[in-house]
Amino acid sequence: MDRTRILVLGAAVLATMAIVVAWLVVGRSDDADPISGPPAEQAEEVPLADGSTTEPDEDWVTRTAADRQIPVRAMQAYARTEISERESAPACNLRWNTLAGVGSVESAHGTLGGAGLDAAGVPSRRIIGPPLNGENGTRAIEATKASTALHGDEQWDRAVGPFQFLTSSWELYGADADGDGRADPHDIDDAALGAARHLCAKERDLAGDGWVKAVFAYNNSMAYVEKVRGIADSYAK
Repeated sequence: MDRTRILVLGAAVLATMAIVVAWLVVGRSDDADPISGPPAEQAEEVPLADGSTTEPDEDWVTRTAADRQIPVRAMQAYARTEISERESAPACNLRWNTLAGVGSVESAHGTLGGAGLDAAGVPSRRIIGPPLNGENGTRAIEATKASTALHGDEQWDRAVGPFQFLTSSWELYGADADGDGRADPHDIDDAALGAARHLCAKERDLAGDGWVKAVFAYNNSMAYVEKVRGIADSYAK
């Protein structure tokens, strides 16, 4: 991997990620303590394009992206993922605004540090988290061959991509959403579907108290849960 392409996070950017990197201390886990609370407001369902069962209405995508100041390419990924999950996991009741809330907090919808999404949904610069080296309150997680292939660090693991997946989580929930033959956490289509699978795991219903449990399992921090909720609520209006 070309290390020169790894996104170096400056002090100003790191300051905006204070909530995001809480997982470095407490970790991400599907075995989080059971908690409850109200879900984020549910946005209206994504409308289908005429004659399609898998694609969102493009006018709706463009308009919604502009209204919420979300990159159109990211909005396409969120909308397509909601449509996919309506078919594969209808009881989860996942809405695009929850995905967008997570995507906003994790990487500003794939644009963190000045990156931009290309037509394929891949950031122009890879979004790589800090090394998990046990310093500064982080957990120490050694890199593996599989994780190094994703972030280029041969010593320590790092979270990667628009939804900041660790390799262990990606191995559980990774998906090939765009049908290009590989599950790539740097691709916002694949990452959004992987995040949906993570959130919907354990038969959670995101229309009820399963929402808090899902987001807390994604990142074991109530500050993170409240941050995602606030953004998701704003997108639903």
